[in-house]
Amino acid sequence: SRYIGSLVADFHRNLIKGGIYMYPTTASNPNGKLRLLYECNPIAFLAEQAGGLATDGQGNRIMEIQPTELHQRVPFFVGSKNMVEKAEEFMREYGE
Repeated sequence: SRYIGSLVADFHRNLIKGGIYMYPTTASNPNGKLRLLYECNPIAFLAEQAGGLATDGQGNRIMEIQPTELHQRVPFFVGSKNMVEKAEEFMREYGE
């Protein structure tokens, strides 16, 4: 349960120890903060190859989101399939 502040380091820790990495939308970042093409997609690919799941928190797989601009930002949920699905369920029920 340690947040380092680096996507790669935090995700690596979750690969080794388990867990979920979430960066949802916020009032100051309504489209999310992480960039789809060069932050989220590479991590999503690794997670899915390891049997996990990466979504935007609303059931849309990161790997299936079609980019509309180079620096497009998206909300990001990545981890074990069960944990990501549980986080999405929580967001549907209690989000906003």
